[in-house]
Amino acid sequence: EKVARYIEATLASFGYTIGRQEFLAAGKMVRNIEVTVEPGTQNSDPRVIVVGAHYDSVSGSPGANDNATGAAAVIELARLARDLDAVGTKRIRFAFFVNEEPPYFRTEAMGSLQYARALARRNERVIAMYSLETIGFYSSAPGSQIYPAPFGLMFPDRGDFVAFVGMLGSRALVRKTIRSFRSHTAFPSIGGVAPGFVPGIGWSDHWAFAEHGFEAVMITDTAPFRYPHYHRPSDTPDKIDAEKVARVVKGIERVIRDLVNEQ
Repeated sequence: EKVARYIEATLASFGYTIGRQEFLAAGKMVRNIEVTVEPGTQNSDPRVIVVGAHYDSVSGSPGANDNATGAAAVIELARLARDLDAVGTKRIRFAFFVNEEPPYFRTEAMGSLQYARALARRNERVIAMYSLETIGFYSSAPGSQIYPAPFGLMFPDRGDFVAFVGMLGSRALVRKTIRSFRSHTAFPSIGGVAPGFVPGIGWSDHWAFAEHGFEAVMITDTAPFRYPHYHRPSDTPDKIDAEKVARVVKGIERVIRDLVNEQ
């Protein structure tokens, strides 16, 4: 609740009107939070871009990387997008999801599942969903990066990059996103799609959107495949490379602007 109030107060300080999606989970009221950048055209059915992150952490972990980095990035992206309000041709929804972590993951209590379902029921034309998931840890040491089989044969063994990951139905969005990202920043990046049963491929809120037929991409430092403090009490702020996070966020901002300006 304290985190939710902080997110809401920060977004309100940027001039946004706060939206809430409340629902009952394990006997208590919880909520997703959103703010919206509206398109400039008087289009009653605009295409929609969702940029989201979960704001919970696993029990027993402070969650500095998983997922305070993702939530902070979405807050900053919302701040940077204020000038797009009433300008572009698309609606941008900046969303903060509750209950991504176990025991709620892939259950009815998962915030992003509730959120994606609501968008689908309203027939919103979601053209892209980005889930910012654990984006704060980087290492150039050889062997610092591992992968689920068989990807270790294809990708570098140094964990110095950000990854754009999707399931098979999101291939076009992954390709477009990484092309845009690389056109704006030299920050190392890889992209890939795989079936959802491959370990790690569906381990975030993008899964909920893919379940509803939306193209969705997880943007991540790859979490347990790199970060030794994943889901541990040692996931603390001193592990985060703030300068690299800032570079990644700047690149994502440019990706969003490219999408907004795309006809």
